[in-house]
Order: sequence, then structure tokens, then C-alpha cells
Amino acid sequence: MTVVVMGRHSSTGVPADVGKVLTEAGLAVRHVTADGDGLPADLSDVQGLLVLSVPPSSPAAAAEHTLLREALAADVPVLALGTGTRLLTGTATASGVTPSPSPTSSFTAASVSADPRCPVTLTPASEADPLLAGIGSPPPDRLPAGDALPLPADAVVLATCAGHPEQAFRLGSGAWGVRFLAGAGVALGPWGERLLRRWAALVAVRAEHTATRAFFTRRADDWEGRFASQAPAYESAVARMRLRPGGLALDLGCGTGRAMPALRAQVGQAGRVLGIDVTPAMPASAARHGRTRHGRLLAADCNRLPLPRRSVDGIFSAGLLDHLPHPRTTLLEWARVSTPYAVLLLFHPSGRAERAARHHRPLDPDDLLAEHNLRPALESTGWHLAEYEDAAGHFLARAERRD
Repeated sequence: MTVVVMGRHSSTGVPADVGKVLTEAGLAVRHVTADGDGLPADLSDVQGLLVLSVPPSSPAAAAEHTLLREALAADVPVLALGTGTRLLTGTATASGVTPSPSPTSSFTAASVSADPRCPVTLTPASEADPLLAGIGSPPPDRLPAGDALPLPADAVVLATCAGHPEQAFRLGSGAWGVRFLAGAGVALGPWGERLLRRWAALVAVRAEHTATRAFFTRRADDWEGRFASQAPAYESAVARMRLRPGGLALDLGCGTGRAMPALRAQVGQAGRVLGIDVTPAMPASAARHGRTRHGRLLAADCNRLPLPRRSVDGIFSAGLLDHLPHPRTTLLEWARVSTPYAVLLLFHPSGRAERAARHHRPLDPDDLLAEHNLRPALESTGWHLAEYEDAAGHFLARAERRD
């Protein structure tokens, strides 16, 4: 797992206390030097971005903005400290987010009290924040940032100080800015180290989803066009589910939602269709292609579905289950939300042998989708395999929920 540290304040590398915390968390550190060396071309092997004090302009600024913009779009964990927060908010605003300064953001360094040592306090929103919840109050000796920093409209303010607004904030679900922790030249201190350890742990926990989101975010805009010819195959596969009108059908790992029109046709106008994908860019692309006419779209983890028990009547999933690290856990979660005798349809528009040949490898006997592996995996998690086809032109497994 690799964290890119952007902080061109120095050519000597990452500050020692920062490097120590990241290394102890099992993260590899990639430093961007003063001339931009070390900046990756994309997020292929990057699990987090740490933005330290960054000058307002440099030859590498455009490339840094591009990488940070991709990280925000793919929900890659980002932590910006000190003046690095300006790069974060500037990139978010340039990406199309409308700035929405808080009522106190008109304060500037010239308009505040002569004593800048007002205590930085966490806001109530921090109590539910993944990074700051339970971390304790910031130390009173930390100088708050005294200049104004307009925030994007969706920013959540997590720490403030009288006369010095927006000392810490979150953008979306994975980017944080902490202004009163200097990104260079000043030791983190115990509170700062605690914060960085918490962020490093989040990077590690989210690493799997980070890689998935980074991969598919880059491809989301072209995904529909690349695979438009597969629409009839998806329609035929969904027809095999034989769902009753009026139920709730899920398209898990929905991508651009190619199965949603056929699911809507089965459950009818009285039913509901929900397309779910862990990469936010995919539901956004699905919406641009009109899939909201057929149902709702949601960015969520298929292992933690935001649905109550026994609420789902049908689950369609194409090319997802065998790519997950803990498929048994996934199948248990899908069983949790499913009604008795709900239908699960696993699909791929090409057979296992065809896909193996495409990747120049033999069929893998340990492949989860091989019948001798899939049947016991389903049976042990509350599903009964009713139909299995591994044909030249498609793969299809139809299972029914059993209590």
C-alpha cells in the first residue's frame, strides 16, 4: 500500500515524524520532490494522498491538481495539512463544486484579535467523523490559521476557532483538511501523530475499495460505449430470474446499469429497482445514460448494503462475486437482505473458458464460479443453486434463497 506525500517545501524528503507514522502503519511512502519528481501519472498503485505545505504555484502544480482531482473523484483517502488545504479546496472548487463560505469566513488575519491563541475546538459534526471521532481535543498551543478559506458547498466543518473559521473540514467521505497542523517544519506533536495514525489506518482499511474505485473511475465515461453490444445478453439473463411484479430488485456492481431496464420490466411500475456500485463514478455515468428512468442509483459497498433484512426479492450481479476477497461474507450479506425464495442471478456475458483463453491462461480449478466450488459456497450461505450454465457465450448461475 502506497501513500504519495506531496510537499515541495523541501527536497530532503518526508518529515521524519510523518514518515515514521506512515511506515509503522505498513504504508510505503512516495515523496514528490521540489521539482515534481515522484509524482505518479495516475492512481493505479496509490492508496492515499497526504498533502503537506505546498507553494501556490510551481511547474508541477498542474499535474498535482490533476492527480488530486482524480483522487477526489475516486474517493481515494486524502489528508491535507497546513497550507496544503488550499490545494485541496482549490482543486475541489476547480472541479465544479461551488464554494460556499461560512458566515464567519469573512474574517482575515488582519481582522482577528491580536492574540491568535484562541483554542481550536471540534464541532459536533466531528463526533461522527471517521477520522476525528473520539480523537480528543486539539492541543491549546496549536496556532489556528488566521486567513479565510472558502469551502465547497458540500464541505463539513469539523473544527473551528472564534475569529478563525474552518480549522478542519471534510470533503465528501474521504478527503480531510486540517489547517492548524502545519504541513512542514513543525513537529506533528502527540495529537497530530494520533490524527495521522488514524488516517493511515483508514487508508489501510479502504485499500481494496480504493484500488477498485481508481480503476473504474478512469473508465466510467467510456464503459457504456465499450459494452453497449452486450445489452441483449443482459436482457436475456435477467429474463431467467422470473421475478414477480411489485418486488424490489437489485443490480449489484451495476456499472452503468445495463440490467436495470430489464429488471424494471420484470417488477413493473409497482416494483422498485436499485442499482448499486462501490465506485461513485459508475452510478453517475449510469444516470447520464438515463438509467434513473428505470430505478434509483446508489454508491455503496455490496458487503454492507444499506437495506433492512428480508426486503429484496431479486439480485442480479454480473462479473462481481468472483472478484471479491471474501465471497462467503458477501453471499451472507446478500442472504440477509433477501426475502425467503428470493432469486440471485450471477452472470457474465462470456463463459469461463472463453475468459481464460482471452487472458492466455488455463481454467483454474479453484475458480469460485466453477460448479464444484460455487454450489457449496451458495449452499453454506443460505442459497440453493437451481440452474448452472457455463456455455461458450455466457456464464449464468441462478440460485434461490433458502432459510
